[in-house]
Amino acid sequence: MTRQSYAKILSANDTGATGAHQAGILVPKADAKLLAFFPALDASIMNPDEWIHCEDASGEVWEMRYVYYNNKLHVSNGTRNEYRITWMTKYLRANKAAAGDSVIFEATDEPGYYRISLAQVSRVSTVSKQGVIKLSGWRRIH
Repeated sequence: MTRQSYAKILSANDTGATGAHQAGILVPKADAKLLAFFPALDASIMNPDEWIHCEDASGEVWEMRYVYYNNKLHVSNGTRNEYRITWMTKYLRANKAAAGDSVIFEATDEPGYYRISLAQVSRVSTVSKQGVIKLSGWRRIH
């Protein structure tokens, strides 16, 4: 039986290569199936979150935070209304992740537990003639 999986092509911002202090990778809220893949978060409370447990191929478990930053819905001057997966930096650094690589989350039978892997791409193939890296976001893997 094939388990549901999603891959996110990493940007330079996602990997920390730009030096920006981004709060984790963005999970688009317009993709209902992707949101349903991760634990349900209660939007009626400010910044709900769940810790997800991601086991890599070597058996190491990485704890990451799935969070809905939603202060725009709760505070008059709030600006954030986005889902993110944070606490990924150690995993990405340990696996030498770079822009263009894909981080893959695979569902398991246990809610909140996933398998995680990194699909690295040829560093040469991700660069266009102008030196610009063309990336896309999340995709479901069948």
